[in-house]
Amino acid sequence: MIRVKNSGNEFDKGEKMNWLKRYSIERPDKKFINDVTFRKVYESVTDLAKKLFSYVKNEKRVALYANNSVDMVLFFLALQFLEKEVFMLNTRLTDEEIKKQLKLLKVQIVFSYDNKFIPFNKVYKSQKQDIELVEEFDEESITVIMNTSATAGEFKSVPIRWKQFYSHVKASQKSLGVTDEDNWLVVLPMYHISGLSILIRSLYNGTSVIILEKFREEQVIELIESSRINILSLVPTMLNRIVDKIGKHNLRVVLVGGEFIPKSLVEKSIAKNIPIYKTYGMTETTSQVTTFSVLDYPEKIDSVGLPLEKVIIHIENPDKKGIGEVVIKSPMLMDGYIGKEKVFNHFNSEDVGYIDEDGFLYILDRRKNIIISGGENIYPKEIENILYVHPKIHECAVVGEKDDRWGQVPILYVVSSIDRQKILAYLSNKLAKYKLPKKIIYLEELPKNASGKILKKNLKEVN
Repeated sequence: MIRVKNSGNEFDKGEKMNWLKRYSIERPDKKFINDVTFRKVYESVTDLAKKLFSYVKNEKRVALYANNSVDMVLFFLALQFLEKEVFMLNTRLTDEEIKKQLKLLKVQIVFSYDNKFIPFNKVYKSQKQDIELVEEFDEESITVIMNTSATAGEFKSVPIRWKQFYSHVKASQKSLGVTDEDNWLVVLPMYHISGLSILIRSLYNGTSVIILEKFREEQVIELIESSRINILSLVPTMLNRIVDKIGKHNLRVVLVGGEFIPKSLVEKSIAKNIPIYKTYGMTETTSQVTTFSVLDYPEKIDSVGLPLEKVIIHIENPDKKGIGEVVIKSPMLMDGYIGKEKVFNHFNSEDVGYIDEDGFLYILDRRKNIIISGGENIYPKEIENILYVHPKIHECAVVGEKDDRWGQVPILYVVSSIDRQKILAYLSNKLAKYKLPKKIIYLEELPKNASGKILKKNLKEVN
């Protein structure tokens, strides 16, 4: 018996169906995850849901603690069939951080790939219960809860509902297109929106994904050059590690976002005819809100693209140059952080940027990253962009430091073999004097989160 639920009229009948159920019927033998077909995934998910029921029957919200794997996907989808809110735990957190987050979200039950919590293997060996499974999801129900990646501050819990995922996958499909041959690499962690959204898009499109537990350069290059994948999503630090090594390829889309994208990296990709799509978005907006093909608009290389369908972006409190705070209105936008006030359709991204005459969005920096020195605004991205052009600058980040005379001054953290004087000489011809770093700190590697984003807030701890 199938129980049907839907609280609104937004979805048309063909798309209200559970997509996994739909493609298990329409495309039973097509590979969905790695070498596993849609039919087999559907059978595995429904089987697992019946085993999970005895663990979660009295729970509204449960957690998953896992790295990327087929098992992780099966557990996530099986819990959807049981109408559970799934909190995705970052496996790089300390035990104390995990304890704090579980307590805050009132989560009692956690399933894990290892023996830290309830192991996946234990559930697989459990007895099945004879129960009804929800095979059409309520658009208002919370699908997943993700904590922001906290690159600059405290974690906030973002609930993402089916209605937001539905709006996202439709808009993304229109922006990126879809073919029957699409096979999307999932190497970004699925406990972040950048990774999980790939799975949801592919599920909606009825296309394939290849899931890797972590980013390994040679493995990714082999998948590219063998044409096993034709779409991948990466953060710039990942693309930078492989771009010079990519030979032949059949790539249709390389979606790059998640942090500042060095212009030199984009130019290098264009020279190799790698189809870079720059993108901009965040957990709160269910991933991307702007995207564009750099090969189609090379003159807009510094932009992060045009808004996706039904996304409205405006600049609040603009200065004389039109630069101000980037505010987003979108059906993909969260309703509000858990335990905090609602958003009411408008979300201040806390990024600073502008929109050009053609509607392309440009992001200058995070508002909290802007350095105000002697009354002048310094945008760290501008300095970083120049540095990344230099072939011997491997990683860099600029942050502000308090200064009695100027209020703040820029400090450069860098991974490089170039000495301080040469770096300053390189920058001095390209930047006003007040923008030059007042201190340069050398590191073997900059701190990053699981997605590869540089954690500027952690840099101040090594000073």
